[in-house]
Amino acid sequence: MYYGALKTCDIANGSGVRVTLFVSGCTNACKGCFQKETWDFHYGDLYTKETEDKIMEALYPSYVQGLTLLGGEPFEIENQKELIKLVRRVKKEYPEKNIWCYTGFTLEKDLIEGGKRHCEVTDEMLSYLDVLVDGKFEEDLKDIRLKFRGSSNQRLIDMNETRKQNKIVLLEL
Repeated sequence: MYYGALKTCDIANGSGVRVTLFVSGCTNACKGCFQKETWDFHYGDLYTKETEDKIMEALYPSYVQGLTLLGGEPFEIENQKELIKLVRRVKKEYPEKNIWCYTGFTLEKDLIEGGKRHCEVTDEMLSYLDVLVDGKFEEDLKDIRLKFRGSSNQRLIDMNETRKQNKIVLLEL
């Protein structure tokens, strides 16, 4: 897996101060995407054990609220198979930190068993997420007043409540 950027002090991609990993590779190709260069699966730097260690070190300070994954597309199959190791480690070493993930795919359509981006690690990866921002960016629905998303069709899903209630529960900000 490759990544386009790693931000160790980000306040734009989730609540609080965050460590943010922009993975490379995306097949959604949303019109008006702000990160077109990350569509290429080999854009940027190779993700290594050293990259993971750097992320873990950046998460250490108490003022850092959590990790955000975006891209590119974290739920491309190739990316899931690498990211699962990171989210497992984050939840083990920093259980108090939250994990946000942005995807152009839709939870109940694409990420469920039988969906186009479901693989052997998808359910486990979803189990570690606190917030999932799902849905393709739609340029016609772009709204700069929205918090933590670019278009009005995208949802901020409270994954903890969604698991508890066994139905989609949106995050209240």
